[in-house]
Amino acid sequence: MEFQEFKNLVTRKAEAMGLTHYELYYQAEASTSVSAFQHEINEFSASTDGGVCFRCIVNGKMGYASTQALTASQASAIVERAMDNAAALEAEEQVFLVEGGKTYAPLNREPYALPETQALIDTVLATQEKLYAADTMVVDGCATQGISLSLKTAICNSLGLDVSYENTLSALVVSAVVSDGTQMEDDYQFKVGKLDTLDTQAAVSKAVNAAKEKLIGQVPQTQVCPVVFTGEAMSDLLATFYGVFSSEAAQKGLSRLAGQEGSVIAAPAVTLVDDPFYKDSPMPMPFDAEGYPTSRKNVIAGGKLETLLYNLKTAAVAGKTTTGNASKAGYDGTVVVSPFTMYLEAGEYSQEELLKKAGNGVCITSLGGLHAGANPITGDFSLQSQGYLIENGEKTVRVKSFTVAGNFYDLLKNITAVGDKVELPRAFGKTAFGSPWVLVENLSIAGK
Repeated sequence: MEFQEFKNLVTRKAEAMGLTHYELYYQAEASTSVSAFQHEINEFSASTDGGVCFRCIVNGKMGYASTQALTASQASAIVERAMDNAAALEAEEQVFLVEGGKTYAPLNREPYALPETQALIDTVLATQEKLYAADTMVVDGCATQGISLSLKTAICNSLGLDVSYENTLSALVVSAVVSDGTQMEDDYQFKVGKLDTLDTQAAVSKAVNAAKEKLIGQVPQTQVCPVVFTGEAMSDLLATFYGVFSSEAAQKGLSRLAGQEGSVIAAPAVTLVDDPFYKDSPMPMPFDAEGYPTSRKNVIAGGKLETLLYNLKTAAVAGKTTTGNASKAGYDGTVVVSPFTMYLEAGEYSQEELLKKAGNGVCITSLGGLHAGANPITGDFSLQSQGYLIENGEKTVRVKSFTVAGNFYDLLKNITAVGDKVELPRAFGKTAFGSPWVLVENLSIAGK
């Protein structure tokens, strides 16, 4: 049955059972993926997923139950199971629901029509051929993937909340493999948007050129020097360490930012934003996983930590108001805290000006080993890197096979200049990270 009918049945059952505090969360996802290898389609998948999660408060305890089957019998059973689960809990903890009647910002774009399957196939095959035609160094191993996704979310509860939204997105992944006859390298580009407006040739060229650049280069001297991170590299660092800005992590002792709100934790050039309505956000969202209105916020403003990210529970623990950053991995996931589109706000310097300010150092274009080489709790990192030498304010020779080491908390304090253009290189799904180029002083480079 349709969700609206299921919702009505659940509501009647909950009221008949005497529940006064309950919530129904619904999520439905439909996706299509097409992949090409060599010159033909080698993978195709189409799937639908989703369901509902009912939670209720009984004697101060929150019980949960979920189902994928929207049937009359499940509408009754899900309420009974949640009540049974609440009764089985031993410890009480504060639990919260969002009251209705709140104001929600309008989405800055309407869901767009997703491509038909044949159009997705045609785009993938055409892009794959562009890969092979792009350069004589391109070899087998190249792949292209096309993705389309629609996501519907609805939340209603006994306090008058009744909200819903729908998002759609399509994307293209271009993976280039090149060889100079002795070694092979690869790189990829990820583009989100309406497939008929994506510049596939530009994505191909960028992936191929990035892969070719990895074939050349020397190992730099070990040194402590200024480092310029490209937007892509800095975005990867943010994606690795964003958890330090979570109130949940801070309250569990997993972030050094606990108790630091209002304190200066970064250089004056640093403003870190979380914005669910950012213009390039792949999935703008008007409310979070608890139904609370989302909003743009400065996490760091001019170096000062303005706020951590909160959901209802962590905000209550801290005596604060939620920032609307509750999230769930799926319809039956637990409520946690995460950003939407988190990015360093653009500064005033062009890329050329940043290099001149660096003088002599290294420009890092890509990072590897982000899981093994970074500790999200302490902030320490030692990461495989590639890039260019900076000599007398200019990019010169390509460098590779070196590591950059430091501490994320210290890095924030040592950012002396920020570029004038934000890049969102790997934006996909509910969370994305972006950054301009940034200049960081006093990082350790381990080479030869």
